[in-house]
Amino acid sequence: MNQLRILISGASIAGPAAALLLARQGHRVTIVERAPSLRAGGQTVDLRGAGRTVIDRLGLGPASTERLLDQRGIVKVDGRGRRGARMPVEAFGGNGVVSTHEILRGDLAEVLVGAVPADVEYLWDDTVTAIEQDGEVAHVTFETAAPREFDLVIGADGLGSAVRRTAFGPDAGALEPIGLRYAWFTATIDEDTRGWYLMHTARRGRVVSVRPSRTDGTVKAGLAIRGTDAHRLGREEQFALFEREFADIGWVTPQLLQAMRTADDWAYQDLAQVKLDGWTRGRVALLGDAGYCPTPLTGLGTTLALVGAYVLAGELGRADGEVGTALARYDAVMRPFVAKAQELPPGSPAGFAPMGRIGVALGDLTYRTATTWPMRLIWAAQFAKADGIDLPAYT
Repeated sequence: MNQLRILISGASIAGPAAALLLARQGHRVTIVERAPSLRAGGQTVDLRGAGRTVIDRLGLGPASTERLLDQRGIVKVDGRGRRGARMPVEAFGGNGVVSTHEILRGDLAEVLVGAVPADVEYLWDDTVTAIEQDGEVAHVTFETAAPREFDLVIGADGLGSAVRRTAFGPDAGALEPIGLRYAWFTATIDEDTRGWYLMHTARRGRVVSVRPSRTDGTVKAGLAIRGTDAHRLGREEQFALFEREFADIGWVTPQLLQAMRTADDWAYQDLAQVKLDGWTRGRVALLGDAGYCPTPLTGLGTTLALVGAYVLAGELGRADGEVGTALARYDAVMRPFVAKAQELPPGSPAGFAPMGRIGVALGDLTYRTATTWPMRLIWAAQFAKADGIDLPAYT
């Protein structure tokens, strides 16, 4: 195979998965990552459908299984913490809202990076600032490192992709906000989740959730509220938003509002999908959330990242390193799968974060009746999307 010089921006899930596959093909791979080191911990993601198949084909099934979280399912709680409607992990064959294969994002990243060959180069605490193409090569400028030339540049750097902005234009032309703002962080609370993902839905489109972590005594917390930011909020503005909007909610909410200010893994996002007519421009390709973020409401972000890495690397292998042919096939194979995966669950985001009492009651009812007809058919159709691609058997 023709040996290519390949730059991958992003060292979370999609980036290391692509690096592992491409390095195995004999390409010279460099990963550039904005963070100063591999980010540990993070929130819970799941390995389901075609994404789990990719992990198995990479030979990483046993390593990822060792780090799976033990979770019993999801249960709705009221403002006093009383537990009600629930969906156990066994529902929908173990592929419901909480699947049998839940893992922390940082743990999955460690598994992938640990399998990447030693000759893959890392540029930590750096990012791409410019890409110029002349048809045969991509000339890349970095914030810190000296400029270099690559045969292919892959943007696997998330919703706020630097590669996408550089090669495809401003975020405004790619991002479609869904009207939901979300924060994630690790916290300590005085309630035992007993292995359940606990979620409270309050009026005015507010959601509070905690779910088990792999570290005893901590939970992975989430705060969500309807709306879209008119401008990018700073850290203090984010804290003020949640303190103001969640001040009247009981249960563990006061503890979470206090813990968020000192959490070392605080993450905030105005949720949006990435919608583009094409994910390639010359010798630049987008992968995972950078190219087709579905938002966490679909539960398919990790699946798309892993499948995208597998298909992109596989098509490069089939094309013997001929970039133009491989990228065209990558887009063609992934497009139908991405289109279905980006379909939000019925009624979202209003169904996830309802504004009034009736909406809250209906949300609880959908969980209570999830495994009965006809709600079972609606839920099952959403979960089946994870298997919505016939993965090619690349060599």
